[in-house]
Amino acid sequence: MFHFNILVLACLSYATFLFVVAFWAEKRAEAGRLGWLRSPWVYTLSLSIYCTAWTFYGAVGYAARSGLEYLTIYLGPSLVMIGWWWILRKLVRIGRTQRITSVADLISSRYGKSTTLGVLVTLLAVIGTTPYIALQLQSVALSFAVFGLNDPSGMVVPDLDKTALWVAAGLALFTILFGTRNLDANERHHGVVTAIALEAVVKFVALVGVGMFVVWGLSDGMGDMMTRLDASPVAQHSIHGTRWITLTLLSGAALITLPRMFQVIVVENVDENHLFTAGWAFPLYLFGMSLFVIPIAVVGLDVLPSGSNPDMFVLTLPLHYDQRVLATLSFLGGFSSATSMVIVASIALSTMVSNHIVMPIWLSSRTGGATMSGDVRSVVLSARRLSIFGVLALGYLYFHFSGGSEALASIGMISFSGVAQVLPALLGGIFWRGATRVGAIAGVVLGFCIWAYSMFLPSFGAAAGYTQTFLDNGPFGIALLRPQALFGVEGVDPVVHAVVWSIALNTLVFILGSLMSFPRPVERLQGAQFVSVFEHTGSTRGWSHGFAEAEDLLVMAQRILGPAEAQNLFQAEAEAQGKQGYLPDATSEFIERLERELAGSVGAATAHAMLGQIAGGVLVSVEDLMAVADETAQMLEYSTQLEHKSEELARTARQLREANAKLTALSIQKDAFLSQISHELRTPMTSIRAFSEILREAGQTGEMDGESLTRFSGIIHDEAQRLTRLLDDLLDLSVLENGSVTLNWTRTNLHDVIERAVQASSGGAAGAITIRRHVLSEHIAIETDPDRLAQVFINLITNARKYCDAPQPELKIYARRIGEDAIQIDFIDNGSGIAKDKQAVIFEKFSRLTDHAKAGGAGLGLAICREIMVNLGGTISYLPGQGGAAFRLDLARVRARSGRPSG
Repeated sequence: MFHFNILVLACLSYATFLFVVAFWAEKRAEAGRLGWLRSPWVYTLSLSIYCTAWTFYGAVGYAARSGLEYLTIYLGPSLVMIGWWWILRKLVRIGRTQRITSVADLISSRYGKSTTLGVLVTLLAVIGTTPYIALQLQSVALSFAVFGLNDPSGMVVPDLDKTALWVAAGLALFTILFGTRNLDANERHHGVVTAIALEAVVKFVALVGVGMFVVWGLSDGMGDMMTRLDASPVAQHSIHGTRWITLTLLSGAALITLPRMFQVIVVENVDENHLFTAGWAFPLYLFGMSLFVIPIAVVGLDVLPSGSNPDMFVLTLPLHYDQRVLATLSFLGGFSSATSMVIVASIALSTMVSNHIVMPIWLSSRTGGATMSGDVRSVVLSARRLSIFGVLALGYLYFHFSGGSEALASIGMISFSGVAQVLPALLGGIFWRGATRVGAIAGVVLGFCIWAYSMFLPSFGAAAGYTQTFLDNGPFGIALLRPQALFGVEGVDPVVHAVVWSIALNTLVFILGSLMSFPRPVERLQGAQFVSVFEHTGSTRGWSHGFAEAEDLLVMAQRILGPAEAQNLFQAEAEAQGKQGYLPDATSEFIERLERELAGSVGAATAHAMLGQIAGGVLVSVEDLMAVADETAQMLEYSTQLEHKSEELARTARQLREANAKLTALSIQKDAFLSQISHELRTPMTSIRAFSEILREAGQTGEMDGESLTRFSGIIHDEAQRLTRLLDDLLDLSVLENGSVTLNWTRTNLHDVIERAVQASSGGAAGAITIRRHVLSEHIAIETDPDRLAQVFINLITNARKYCDAPQPELKIYARRIGEDAIQIDFIDNGSGIAKDKQAVIFEKFSRLTDHAKAGGAGLGLAICREIMVNLGGTISYLPGQGGAAFRLDLARVRARSGRPSG
């Protein structure tokens, strides 16, 4: 007799081993050493979560009760993988481009980021999966019960509830440890997937091992087995074509619509090409799992005592013949089948609950909207962890209140039929551009109600009010509403009845609702992206960034993605925009990218809602408009032309307004310049004329002493020099603008040029400003005209000395390399800077920003600096937001051999 304690020890050891494997795989993934973790074989084996306790235990019981009908649960997914893999490929491509996190996320995203649809599909998935989780708990509890009895063939165990409760608690703990480590649901759960792949091997070996033992250990090979089959009740079961077709379609639909299958096929997919391997390898895996089902059922019915539970033949046959090792392996195979399903289903459902129910409720309850205080990450992770406990609790409660007396296959069909209600909206959404949110909601709600009324609630029996009288007469005696004979259709198998009515009416209402309603603009854009995903792999919209502030976006992103990841994202965007060291502009392209990143953590609908609170509305791009406006070619071209013309007119109008404002400012500056030039010319000329007349008269009379003669001659000389400098500036600017200046190119050290400029501008009142430099960084070899470059530096230093209004004026000069071929020099003072409305005209030759008396010049300095930098192959620009006036010079280290002629 097998000792129960040994089984418990083996079970705990196996669970510990899986834990270690999952932990090891997670660490490899975190270190970036993915290697074979990205193998198509690991991906293919992870699909084995389709083979749950239903297919490991229940398939044998199914065959014992219904003959070859058990094949339908293998035939449906095989047909999808072989013949419809292009549907799976389309789902995987959509999942990657749209950052889809679940089947609810896909459907809600397709229909305009609909929160309502996300909630409906999530509720349907939770309710529809609950019986399946109960099935797994029931199978594990029965497995323990079989080993816990002195008589292995007996099936009545008083501790079944307690066993199921402990199993549910253990699975919840494992799932939380490895299913909620990453907030981003689009990040692959490598630990979980690796553990599932290992479990796939274990349950395959276990079932095949029991099958070989039955065929060649308890029988004399396949010949003897065929003889036994002919005499077995299994061979007497007839095939019902309608039921076969229905169950095959249900099984095929389950491969797409079951949350756990969508999780491994779409979300956990790391390479679209893995589908090619899975397309043939997974059907082979299913073939191997189904190969020995009939032999085990036949021998079990033949040798085990009458009344033995056929669902447990995989266990009871080895135990009956005291095959301890094989019995333990079989138990671990069934344990693997059940636990892998529960783990992945819990991960998928918890993501759906947190993204589509918890987060929208939490977000709407926060008065501050998306930029409110609080850690969004902790809210999402807590919601997912609590959801895992909640999902497993629901499974346990279903097992408890349904009595656990249903055959495993019957429970599985209830779950398959429930989740299949999203199939019309899902397939219609990815193949029919005209599908609308109204049609999808109406179809899902109606299909769910019919399924719940005719199939889900009857599984509870009298506990849900479904007495035999109710089933026979209908509610309030209305025969047309009998749960298993709706609208008077009688004599139909209950499963076929429920599936046909729910799916047919679901599809009909979905089509009619879509035809009778008009999709919103976002729906049409999403529809174009989903239907034509292979042609349009970009994002679905253009966000209007007029109302978005980069600071608000960063605050929100940090609370969802985490500080490090959010800051890396913003820094990368800033570098791409050429704004290193600053926050990026909240362009429509960046907001789209940010939405995709956030969608991986909180779902597409929630990410869209959170960004909508900050960024306001969306703009439709011309490309997307062309994708959806396909009613006629004329409408398409007309819409495109209007869009182009509207954008061009808006851009032209904006440019005209800017040019007009600039011309107005320049006109004012020009008037001031002419007035100043007149003043500057008249003043020295008046002085020269007056004092020259005095000298002439003194020369005629001979009444002037030598001291007065010297003083008056000096005044005439100084004023003549002042006049000469003004004329030189005007001529210099003209030469520079015409490109006819002769530059003396030579190799020099940037430090020497800066030092020369500082020394040249240190006379007079230069001591009034402190100059701070990073001398070591200035030692850069450059090829330039040192005199002209020094002229620019002198002008900037002199301007800082003149205009810096800080109590303790200070000028920072900082030079640095930009790569190998360029340098930047910044001149930043600590004054009040230049007003924003003046910054656009400071480099114009009519520009004067202060009163003439304080400036002491004609306002040509910065205009000359700009022209010198252009001739040197560089640029000068004003840097706003630095605290004071800040100018940046960009210059190549080596002389450019093309561009403006150097004379």
